[in-house]
Amino acid sequence: MAVIGFWVINKVYPLTINVDYATIITDKDDEIIHAYLSNDDKWRMKTELHEISSTLKKAIVHKEDKYFYWHFGVNPFAIVRAIFKNLIYDKRTSGASTITMQVARLLKPKPRTYKNKLIEIFKATQLEMAFTKDEILQLYLNLVPYGGNIEGVKAAALIYCNKAPNHLSLAEITTLSIIPNRPTSLRPGKNDDLLIQERNKWLQRFKQDALFDNTFIADALEESFLAHRYPIPKKAPHLAQKLLNEQSNTHHIKSTLNTALQSNVEDIVKSYARKLKNYNIKNAAVLVVDNVTNEVLAYVASADFYNKEDGGQVNGIEAIRSPGSTLKPLIYALGFDEGTITPKLKVEDLPVDFSGYSPTNYSDTYSGMVTVEQALQQSLNVPAVKVLNNIGVPTLIARLGKMQFKQIVKDEKKLGLSLALGGCGVRLSELTAMYSTFANKGQYRGLRFLKDASATTPAIPIVSKSAAYLVTDVLQNLNRPDFSNNLGNIANLPNIAWKTGTSYGRKDAWSVGYNNHYTVGVWVGNFSGKGVPELTGSDMATPLLFSVFQQISKNNGAWNFPPAELKHTWVCSETGYLPAEKCEHQILDFHLPLITKQTQCKHLIDVAVNTKATISYCKHCAPIKHLTKTYNNYRPAQIAFYESSKAPYQKIPMHNPTCERYYANESLKIISPKANVDYYFLKDDNDEILLESHIAAGVAKVHWYINDSYFTSAVRSEATFFKPIAGKNKITCVDDKGRSSSLFIEVFYL
Repeated sequence: MAVIGFWVINKVYPLTINVDYATIITDKDDEIIHAYLSNDDKWRMKTELHEISSTLKKAIVHKEDKYFYWHFGVNPFAIVRAIFKNLIYDKRTSGASTITMQVARLLKPKPRTYKNKLIEIFKATQLEMAFTKDEILQLYLNLVPYGGNIEGVKAAALIYCNKAPNHLSLAEITTLSIIPNRPTSLRPGKNDDLLIQERNKWLQRFKQDALFDNTFIADALEESFLAHRYPIPKKAPHLAQKLLNEQSNTHHIKSTLNTALQSNVEDIVKSYARKLKNYNIKNAAVLVVDNVTNEVLAYVASADFYNKEDGGQVNGIEAIRSPGSTLKPLIYALGFDEGTITPKLKVEDLPVDFSGYSPTNYSDTYSGMVTVEQALQQSLNVPAVKVLNNIGVPTLIARLGKMQFKQIVKDEKKLGLSLALGGCGVRLSELTAMYSTFANKGQYRGLRFLKDASATTPAIPIVSKSAAYLVTDVLQNLNRPDFSNNLGNIANLPNIAWKTGTSYGRKDAWSVGYNNHYTVGVWVGNFSGKGVPELTGSDMATPLLFSVFQQISKNNGAWNFPPAELKHTWVCSETGYLPAEKCEHQILDFHLPLITKQTQCKHLIDVAVNTKATISYCKHCAPIKHLTKTYNNYRPAQIAFYESSKAPYQKIPMHNPTCERYYANESLKIISPKANVDYYFLKDDNDEILLESHIAAGVAKVHWYINDSYFTSAVRSEATFFKPIAGKNKITCVDDKGRSSSLFIEVFYL
C-alpha cells in the first residue's frame, strides 16, 4: 500500500528541478573571465561534478550527513533520535535532515513544520530515485546559502577565496562548510576570529575521526584566513556580452579566449589610444585569431569599456563600417583565379568612366601603366575597379556571402563597382576572418568563439592555393606606400602580410595582417563617425597592428611557399604578356596552367613613315620609297592620358592627310559622357561633366555642340567641361575631318 501510495502521489506531484544559475564565461583554460547574476539576482554558479574534489566531498559529507551514501534520502535513526531529544527537552535540539532532504528544502524553501518535514521526506525520496548520490551532492553544493545573494560553494569559493572549488585547501573547505549553518554571524569580514575558531573546532573533529592525515590537518589549523570579498571577474566585457546574447540557453559559456593575451592586447590598445587622442581620435579595436584552429584568442572592441564619454561600450569589432581598400586583395585573388591577371601584367592606372562612375586614386594622381602587384601594393583604386569590372560584382558578392559578410549580402542589390573602394558595410570580425582565409591557403572556416565548437568545421573554398599565395606574396612586401614611418627598425618587425584601408571622409582606419600562425584585425576611429584628417590605415592602424604582432609572434622567417600547381613563365617586362619577337627585356611571372590567359605581346609595332618621320602611311597609301620605324603601340587611354597631362611620349606621326581610305574607315566616338546614363547633381554644387572623345591620329581639333547649339572647340589634348541643364541633353562632337557622333544623357538636380 505504501508503494502504491507513493506511486500515486509521485504522479500527482512529480519532481521538478528548475534551478536558475548565474551565467559564467570561461577562457580556453576553463578560468572564469566574466559572470552575470541569475534571473533572481543571485550569485548561484553551478559546480560541475569534476570540480568537487575528494577532499571537499569527504568534508561536506562527514559534517552534514555521515550516512549519506547508505540511506535512501532519509535516515530513520536520525529521525527517531531527533524526535526523542525534542520531546525530552520540549524544544528543537537536534535536526534529522539528510543532505538529500536539505536539497529538497533548498529547491522549494518552506517554514520548518512537521507537515513540511513530511513533504521534504517525500521530495528526498523522489530525488534519490531520479539522481545519483554524487548528483544530489552536487545539487546541495550549488544551492547551499552563504548570506546575501551568494549561493553555492562555487560562488563562495570565487568570491571569498578567488579560487575554483577544486583548488580549495582543507582550511578553506572547512571554512566554507560552516558558513551556511550561520551565514549571518559567520560571514567573512564580520567576525573573523569567531569564524576561525569554529573552523578549527571542525578541523579537530576531523582529526578525532581520522578523516584526514594529521599532518594535513595540522597545516590547515595553521593556515591564516584573510577576510576579503574578491570582485567577480569582468574580463573581456564586449566578448562576454556577445556570447551571453548568442548563448542565452546555457549557464556556462566556454570561450576560446586566451586571458593572458587578452590582457596584453588590452594594455597595448589602451596605451595606444592615449596617443591617438592627440589627433582627436578616440577609439580602437583589435581582434586576434589563431589560424590553425580559427579560435578567437583576443577580443578588444574598444580602448576602454568603462569610458562612457567616448562610447567605450560600443562593440567596435561588430560595428558596421566602410572597409576602405581592405577588400582589394580578394578582388585580385579572384582575378588570378579567373586567369585575367598575373602579378607582372601591366594594367592601366588612367582616368576611366564606368557608365557615370569615375573612380580616382587616393592621391588624385595616376601612374599610367603599372603591374598588378604594384597596383595592389600601392592600393591604386582605378586598377582594382577595372579588375572587379572584369570578374563581375556578383562574383565578389557571392564569395563575400560565403564568408558571412552579412551587411553586404543584405545590401546585395544596392552594391556596384564602388564595392572595391569601400562602398559597403563590413565588420572587423568579418574582415579578420577573410584575411585568415588567405593564411589558410584560400579555405574559409569562420571564427570560433566557443571552446566546445567543432574544430573540424568543413572548410569553404574561396580562392585557390595559388591565388592565396600570390596575394600574400604581394602583401608581404615592405617596399610600399602604406608602410608607416612610425614602425621603427624593419629588422625587428614580424614577418607578416598586411593590407591597410581608409574609408571615405577618413572616418575609419583599418589594418589587417597575418602570418601562418595568427591573423590580427585592427580598426581605429571614432564611434561617433567623426572623420579626422590624420586618420589613415597606414599611419594610425598599422603601428597598432605591428605592436600586437610583436607581442604574439616575432620574426618567424619564411612561411609563404608557392604551391606545386603554380608555375613560372617568361613574359615581356613592358606588358606582362607572352614575349613576341621584338620583346627584348623579359622577366619571370607566375601563371596557373590551363587557367591564365596566354596573350601575345604587341607593345611594339612597325610603322611606315617618310624620310623625315613626320608622316605615317597605311598599306593603302605608302609610297614605294619609305622608311619603317618601330613605335610603342600605346593604348588609346594611354595616349589620351599623355596628351591631357602634356607628358612626353613617343608619338606615331600624323597619318598621310591625303589618304581618303584611312580616314573613311576611322570613326569618331564620344568617351565622356556615357550614352543613355542618368546623371545626378546637388542643386548647390557647381559640378560639370567632362567632354572627351576618341579621335584619330590625324585629327587636330574637335567641335562640341550641346542640344544642337555650338558650345566650344578644343584641340585634341585640351580638357573640356560643361554645365548640363536639367532633363535630356544632346551631346554632339564633330572633328576637323567632318565626322560626327551624338548621344543623349538625362540630368537630375536634387
